[in-house]
Amino acid sequence: MAKEIIIIIGGPGSGKTSLIEYLEKKGHTCYPEISREVTLEARKQGIEQLFLEKPLLFSELLLEGRKKQYTSAVNDESDIVFIDRGLPDVLAYMHYIGDAYPSFFDDVCKEYRYTKIFFLPPWREIYTADEARYESYEQAELIATHLQETYKSYGYQLIEVPKDTLDNRILFILEHLS
Repeated sequence: MAKEIIIIIGGPGSGKTSLIEYLEKKGHTCYPEISREVTLEARKQGIEQLFLEKPLLFSELLLEGRKKQYTSAVNDESDIVFIDRGLPDVLAYMHYIGDAYPSFFDDVCKEYRYTKIFFLPPWREIYTADEARYESYEQAELIATHLQETYKSYGYQLIEVPKDTLDNRILFILEHLS
């Protein structure tokens, strides 16, 4: 069996973190979202919302962190690795805010390829804001659209995960693996 690097994407509050944590509890190899850790590190340095104040720096830090996750996933002994968000997410967020980025961002997304992309659609009933999630539900919907467009622009076919219980979402994903 070839190594599978599976990405779970979706706008803020669509259930990605819960799904990744549940997959991990079920014994699957999972890598968490890293944007919160980048944000928290910036707060320690006195920058309240790095993405809002210095979006390019934030995006560069995320790109580097996600490249490291990809490399770790490739070298992981597990046949299947699930990751909460991938490299094209960085570009999707830059598109969302309308900012330009260096061409190497695009090069990285072309070079580092994932096996499958599962998309969690916006889901108002489970959406909640918190100290690290500042987007409104409407903004989360717009981000989800940018995520879909960006991943498709790199030739990925997105598999939409139905809005359902965690158990059923996990079953859906596992049934769609090779």
